[in-house]
Amino acid sequence: MGLLTAKDILQFREQLQVAIVKCSERCLYQSAKWAAELLDSLPSPSPADLLKAQSSQTTNIHNVFAPNLDPVEAALEEKELSKYLLAKSFFDCKEFDRCAAVFLPESLLSGLLSKGDESASPATGKGKANASAPSDAELPEISQKSLFLALYAKVISGEKRKDEDSEMVMGPHDLGTIKNNQLLVVSRFLTRWFAERKHDNGEFATNQGFLEYLYGMVLVKEKNDDAALEFLMQSVHLFPWNWGAWLEITNLVSRVEQLNKVAPHLPQNIMSFIFHAHASVNLYQQAQPLAASLNDLLSIFPTSSFLLTCKALLNYHSKDLLGAEQDFSHILALHPQRLDALDHYSNILYVLNLRPKLAFVAHLCSSIDKFRPESCVVIGNYYSLLSQHEKAVQYFRRALTLDRTCLSAWTLMGHEYVELKNTHAAIESYRRAVDVNRRDYRAWYGLGQTYEMLEMHAYALWYYKKAAGLRPWDAKMWQAVGCCLQKMGQEQDGIKALKRALLADSYYDTSANSFGSSGDRMGQMDPEVLFQIAGMYATLGQAQEAKAYMELCMAQEYGGAANAEAAGVGDSSAIHPDSPGGGSDGEGDGGARGGGTTGEGTGVTVATSKARMWLAKYAMHAEDYETANRLATELCQDGVEVEEAKALIREARSRMEQGNMVE
Repeated sequence: MGLLTAKDILQFREQLQVAIVKCSERCLYQSAKWAAELLDSLPSPSPADLLKAQSSQTTNIHNVFAPNLDPVEAALEEKELSKYLLAKSFFDCKEFDRCAAVFLPESLLSGLLSKGDESASPATGKGKANASAPSDAELPEISQKSLFLALYAKVISGEKRKDEDSEMVMGPHDLGTIKNNQLLVVSRFLTRWFAERKHDNGEFATNQGFLEYLYGMVLVKEKNDDAALEFLMQSVHLFPWNWGAWLEITNLVSRVEQLNKVAPHLPQNIMSFIFHAHASVNLYQQAQPLAASLNDLLSIFPTSSFLLTCKALLNYHSKDLLGAEQDFSHILALHPQRLDALDHYSNILYVLNLRPKLAFVAHLCSSIDKFRPESCVVIGNYYSLLSQHEKAVQYFRRALTLDRTCLSAWTLMGHEYVELKNTHAAIESYRRAVDVNRRDYRAWYGLGQTYEMLEMHAYALWYYKKAAGLRPWDAKMWQAVGCCLQKMGQEQDGIKALKRALLADSYYDTSANSFGSSGDRMGQMDPEVLFQIAGMYATLGQAQEAKAYMELCMAQEYGGAANAEAAGVGDSSAIHPDSPGGGSDGEGDGGARGGGTTGEGTGVTVATSKARMWLAKYAMHAEDYETANRLATELCQDGVEVEEAKALIREARSRMEQGNMVE
């Protein structure tokens, strides 16, 4: 993205102002807020540029408030202005049924749409039948703005009634099966509306893009994803500044390949650029071009809370927790009253065990708005850090009472139920999280953990593989797969999975430098993973491979693979060649770790001590009593397995003395 001129900045400024007004007129408050925050982050234009822009206006009316350029729509809007103002006032007061009835009274809707075949869209998909017009009555002549407001009010009314009819969160009758009964009415109406505006060549008459967005949103709720994506893409072509439409597209894109397939068909403007960066972060991408894209966008919108959040989440997903914490701290300093995404911030503080800072954020959220889902999640995380798991569950349930699609609350509540040993409730929480977002690897991983606790390893393995598929470069996912395979007696496959875990760590270490991390873990491997691989080789009877990995495990005390020689460890490069493929990121090279900068080492750990014990016993078996004595002596100094180590020392010295006597 090249440098922007003052004229470009002024153009963005005007387009965002128009977007705020248009979204506000249609009660799309979240999209209006997003555009307003982005507008506020633009650098202020110089007085000379402002004066020049004002002089170019032909009238005293700002372009934001200029009448509709479509003469037909402008005439309809002028004619129904009083009704529109009445309907909007009802919507603002949350009287959604009254708002819809101003333009679409129930008697009119029942006459238009009664006795029709159930349908969701004119497009086929998910087993839906095509709609047949249920009535010959003509659709009312309403402007697109008023029609959107009325139908949107219908959808919101249905969502409100669905929440009211739902049982208590995680209660005995809470099956998550309550549906929005207004979706069918809105879907049928829009099916007819679009059918009547379709030309013989298959193209639609010129629209404003908002009804396409509404139809796409309804189709998403009806699980007709292909047709929904088609209408949402039409919407962003007609009006690219409605962030709600881009969010719906983001939720429909479940894989990087799908994102790359959709991208060329989107409008090529800055909104598409922002969407691509946001969708890539949501898909847990960590490539260097993504960081560069966000930096380019931040050069245009330097204080944008949305883009700064994307940058923080990028660091979070790439395991740079300290960098992510600093980014969120910066956002909080810039926008101290903003609660959006603070649930992610609380997760980071929880993992870093920063209790005072998490207490501060929880208190801040409570003082601003204690009945926001984000506030409840932050407070729940604070109680979880204090090991008050019942209170944590209480706050996560409160967050879900406020918003049943709050993904963080479902997943975190599952974690709390695992801590409380309530596996049934944990599984249900994780399943509901997956229903909200099938890309949530934490929920899939949680399901795997819970089934592993129940010793149902086949189920656990399936869920772990789902999590690993979503996070192919996360060592924790592959380690879980490997351990599960080991418990199922599939050591050979388990070894491959654990070697993939080592490669995954290597990927994060090398990519960490791209995001400004210190990269201090380069050359360091997880001794626990190395010990597990060695143990599986031992089970398979491959003693030499087991010995090589035990030595490599022990070498991590001294600073990693590159210091293996200094630690007296033999060549261990066999770790890489038979690992699963490196993938498309180019990080699967066998030498990814071998010659990197080394860290300071892990020091003595339980895994390295167990490896030292295994090697001492192996040396005894191989009649290398000097090595056995040295390793056992080191174990005594470590203070781990001291009694067994002393026994080994006595036996080794005894054998050496016998050998000397024979000589």
